Amino acid sequence: MKDLKTQIRVTMVLGVLCLFLVVISHLALTDIYHAEADTSLEWSVVRLSTIAFLAFISLALLVLKRALRAIS
Repeated sequence: MKDLKTQIRVTMVLGVLCLFLVVISHLALTDIYHAEADTSLEWSVVRLSTIAFLAFISLALLVLKRALRAIS
């Protein structure tokens, strides 16, 4: 991803995905809280969401760093 605009677009898409995953994680954590019989799928959803959140935060910080260098 050499182009800054491409990196910004990818970060925006990942941000929208993370917004969707927040809702899904909330639903999964609600099922876990209510002590459903088998919560393995719910925990998998929470783990996947956490990985996506970490990827989004890391990418956003890298893109912002690159953008700051570009405008300096």
